[in-house]
Amino acid sequence: MIRILSIFLLSFTLAAYTPFVHAASPDTLRVDVTETSRAQGQFFTVRATATRSAPSLWFMERTYTMFLQPDSSWKAMVPVENLTKPGTYALLVRTTTGEKKIPVRVNPNNRKIQYITLDPSKKGLRATEIEKMRVKTALLTESPDKLYSGVFLRPAPGRTSSLFGLKRSYNGRPVESYHKGIDISAPQGTPVKSTADGRVVLCGTVREGFQVHGNTVIIDHGQGLTSIYMHLNTISAIEGSPVRKGEVIGTVGHTGISTAPHLHWGTYLYGISVDPQLFEGRQY
Repeated sequence: MIRILSIFLLSFTLAAYTPFVHAASPDTLRVDVTETSRAQGQFFTVRATATRSAPSLWFMERTYTMFLQPDSSWKAMVPVENLTKPGTYALLVRTTTGEKKIPVRVNPNNRKIQYITLDPSKKGLRATEIEKMRVKTALLTESPDKLYSGVFLRPAPGRTSSLFGLKRSYNGRPVESYHKGIDISAPQGTPVKSTADGRVVLCGTVREGFQVHGNTVIIDHGQGLTSIYMHLNTISAIEGSPVRKGEVIGTVGHTGISTAPHLHWGTYLYGISVDPQLFEGRQY
């Protein structure tokens, strides 16, 4: 009887200690920011490693999704809205086991005011509700998969006739907005190509109420990145279909609020416009 009791006590003792022997070590969260000083209209590239759970990321009182990468890291390209007040801020990354706060700096981009005179036939145009709703929804697309790879292409040949971030005054009125892309001057009918692989999430036309944007295509490139192509003459892309980098999606036009044939090309992160020239000829 004593021997049986001893065996039972020994078995109980071993079982009690087994979980502690095999317990997994806690996460040791590491956060890297490629550049900690960026200008208005640019973005911070944030990467989190050594964590098994999806991190949460905060910047300027907004939460941003971090996307899982093939190497098991988590990544986000966090936009700095063009009208952000210059100064020092913080990027906060948090998991269930810890958090990291990274101080960052936002610098002015010193873009000037651009004075634009519209033709009488265009100056009365206003964005319709369907136009605003469809464009906003498409630009907020956050597909979990990274659809793009390699360097981004310039979508059309031609001179850059207007930069991103310029504050705009139309027909002498007070400044009401800023330029959320770049304008590429090119003859009407010039082919327009997708800057990268993706999926077409919007094809909008003047006939459908796109009075300001004109004929428009928006492409989702995955993980919070979208691109927009405005004022097109024709559209050859098909909404809902995949598109390859360099594939023709339409032609340069003069539709919507436009003073001459050109392509307005914009890039957005989490629905916030960033300078497309940060992508042209580069890879992320």
